[in-house]
Amino acid sequence: MNYMMTKTAIIADSGPLIALAVIDQLELLHKLYSTVIAPPAVWHEVTVKGQDMPGAQAVSQLKWLTIRKPESQVLKPFSILVDPGEAEAIALAQTVANSIVLLDDAQARRVAEYFNIPRIGTLGILRRAKKAGFLNQIKPYIENLQANNIYMAKPLVEAVLRDVGEF
Repeated sequence: MNYMMTKTAIIADSGPLIALAVIDQLELLHKLYSTVIAPPAVWHEVTVKGQDMPGAQAVSQLKWLTIRKPESQVLKPFSILVDPGEAEAIALAQTVANSIVLLDDAQARRVAEYFNIPRIGTLGILRRAKKAGFLNQIKPYIENLQANNIYMAKPLVEAVLRDVGEF
């Protein structure tokens, strides 16, 4: 998993942006990656369609978030497999040098994996942040996410907590 350390850009899907906003940890993306990108469909999903939802306000005010549209010919094959935000994020990750895609959705992660696109999820960001010294503990954040009905597979949560010595 060390290859993730060399990635300089992260391309975010809606779910992880909302999850990180809910626990007030959006800044971690900016601390861990020099470039943070969201495709237009993700931006729209979080800040326009989700206007009154958790995270919308926080995401809309990010000064370091770049909105970038993927090339339509790269986007097409993904559009039939996953939702528009995920498709745009995966398409961008395929064309942006040194990037990793931030996805929590299992189907979207499988699609990215199939196309050999590096991926990380909300738990992976928390794990990296702790290992980088930005967070002392991640268990309270994970519990907060669970309390806010953000689903994470129990075996994955346990594996991450075990990995960072909090299980």
